[in-house]
Amino acid sequence: MTSTFRPLAKRAASAMLMLGAAATLSACSSEGDLVLQEGVGVSAIRSKCPAVGIPAYTGDITLFRDAANKTLGSMDVTASITDLRTSCDETGERIYSESTFQVYGRRTDTSAARTVELPYFVTVLQGGSSVQTKRVGTVTLNFAAGEERAQASAKAGAFVNASAATLPDDIRERVTRKRRAGDADAAMDPLAAPDVKAAIARATFEVLIGFQLDQDQLAYNATR
Repeated sequence: MTSTFRPLAKRAASAMLMLGAAATLSACSSEGDLVLQEGVGVSAIRSKCPAVGIPAYTGDITLFRDAANKTLGSMDVTASITDLRTSCDETGERIYSESTFQVYGRRTDTSAARTVELPYFVTVLQGGSSVQTKRVGTVTLNFAAGEERAQASAKAGAFVNASAATLPDDIRERVTRKRRAGDADAAMDPLAAPDVKAAIARATFEVLIGFQLDQDQLAYNATR
């Protein structure tokens, strides 16, 4: 697995990131920030660690011998990202999230040994739409002669500023303050307030991992 990354322009959103809202996300849990649900209020405690997931349609890649002929007969190599596992260190001023995953590949021509390099991205997203960083790495599949399948491991790390991932004290107080029957705001959900929503969005980070696909590859995954 090649671990060299090339940084891309900040906020350079791609088609894959437009699908970020559809990602299956997970986050480590411990004492720290709040899990907030509109209409429910504070439902649990979570850490400041970013949620991590694979955006829809970016967990698979298909290569064709003829790019203009996307049929089974033209299919060359397919690969999938799986077994995504994440650890997180939130003890310092910069939170570090590290993920490992497996890439399983399959090819149609097994006549000779072959090496296939596949690009993948690691993006830090703030507030569900603002790209903070994006890096692209390469995972290498080594197919032995006569073998149809190959597997490789890859790793992706990302940093988030702890101060940016922390809700302001006044927002936390408004959300967690106990309300008594008869209070003017007793029946109001604090999470419905626009400034509270905005503060929560600013403090929410995600790490998205997937294959770096071109428009044709992304469209193929979405319609197959």
